[in-house]
Amino acid sequence: MRNIKMIIQYDGTRYKGWQKQTEDINTVQGKLEGILKNMTDEEVQLVGCGRTDTGVHAINYTANFHTNSTMNTEDMHKYLNDKLPDDIAVKSIKNASERFHARYNILSKTYMYRINNSGIKNVFDRKYIHSIDEKLNIEKMRECAAVLVGTHDFQSFTTLKSKTKSTVRTVNFINIEDNDGIIEINVNGNGFLWNMVRIILGTLIEAGKEKLNPEDVKNILEAKKRAEAGPMVPAKALFLKDVEY
Repeated sequence: MRNIKMIIQYDGTRYKGWQKQTEDINTVQGKLEGILKNMTDEEVQLVGCGRTDTGVHAINYTANFHTNSTMNTEDMHKYLNDKLPDDIAVKSIKNASERFHARYNILSKTYMYRINNSGIKNVFDRKYIHSIDEKLNIEKMRECAAVLVGTHDFQSFTTLKSKTKSTVRTVNFINIEDNDGIIEINVNGNGFLWNMVRIILGTLIEAGKEKLNPEDVKNILEAKKRAEAGPMVPAKALFLKDVEY
């Protein structure tokens, strides 16, 4: 049996996230598995590199599946992109080693978030960027972001309700760049809890509005209470940018 690795790009606007749920729920995984079933004449189980929330996008999403199909990867690539809707595309597809697993082999992921802080509306970009009129203090955001880098218990930064799963994660870096009022934030870590990235970003925006300082962020971490952290940012400006193996 072959193990096939795919890199996928998708606009998550009209999907209820990556993960397949019930038959009548529109998800990226569900859409892909339906087409893979037709292509291989098999019940394909597509393994993704992780969940993305409703409305979140992906630039480079990694997935793999096993199949007995003898179709070559070039023909698979063409078949999938011919059948997929315009908001999902397979960027590459190739044979992988039997041991490759899109979720278990991950070393790190990078998420990107975009904020329009220029005061000028861009009607063509509005569906993929979060607009904030109040001028943000970028240096304060960077100072507060530095507190979150490293290995911490991120219980304050998740909506996860389970009391049995560990909430310890490692954030490798948070880079914040301002290009004439278009702010791009890249968050890299070994894994993320449910809504963790969106809550981190909401907290950093509060810092940018000078409502929080680094000591406050340290206290939020130590509190281990979701209510202490900032709000969740809108999903529409969040992209899964890269996955490292």
